[in-house]
Amino acid sequence: MPISTLKRSDTVFLAGLALFGGLYLFLIIAMLVADASFTTPSHVWQSLQSPEIRYSIKLSLISCSVTALLSVWCATAIGYVMSRFDFRGKQLIEAILDIPIVLPPLVVGLSLLILFQTPPGKFIEHYVPVTYAIPSVILAQFSVACAFAVRTMRGTFDLISPRSEQVAMTLGCSRAQAFWIVALPEARHGILTAATLAWARSLGEFGPILVFSGATRFHTEVLPTTVFLELSTGNIESAVAVSLLMVAAAAIVLTLVRVFGGPDAAAGRAI
Repeated sequence: MPISTLKRSDTVFLAGLALFGGLYLFLIIAMLVADASFTTPSHVWQSLQSPEIRYSIKLSLISCSVTALLSVWCATAIGYVMSRFDFRGKQLIEAILDIPIVLPPLVVGLSLLILFQTPPGKFIEHYVPVTYAIPSVILAQFSVACAFAVRTMRGTFDLISPRSEQVAMTLGCSRAQAFWIVALPEARHGILTAATLAWARSLGEFGPILVFSGATRFHTEVLPTTVFLELSTGNIESAVAVSLLMVAAAAIVLTLVRVFGGPDAAAGRAI
């Protein structure tokens, strides 16, 4: 509706919405401008020459990619089951799946640390070192990022009509064949969105990694812990430079979601 056709009362109402919404938008833009003005491109380039920061970038890219892949596999299965089937205890499972979203990050890391002090956890550690090792970074990221991917995939399958699968099954397909041939291709935009959101969420994960993996240089250091370590040594310029790298990566990922995610995936993110 053109603004010129709005009533006076509507104009005042929309102005109020713009004021309150604009305050938050202004805060985000002000933070980004402050970060950008605090450093220079040459200082960012100098920070990138640091072996420690280059290692953290490499580990972040690898761990986030592995986490996104694992998250999509699990989220697709969980989202499909939660969307297509009704069963006893479904609401309880939904609540459990949302726990990593609402829990403080440090609690997630502490819970993982305690888990691997139990007999089953020690049994795993006996064969595969996890705690304070690279696998712990991926597990810490996965424990939180997968919850967001599950929400996205659940919303995606909710928006896909099950009628096509039912028709496929009446034509002789099994439930599994209907899933692979019909449902999964229709959910491709949601899968892409879930993967990119899981990747972006993993990139910014800090609390669980700090507790469960530590922040050891050239071992378990990722970009968020690099910011922490640089701040702890008083090197604010390098911390800001790394922060800008994370902002740029997040902006690229969010752009990909909006360009390739499609309207069904956008709706899935809101579920």
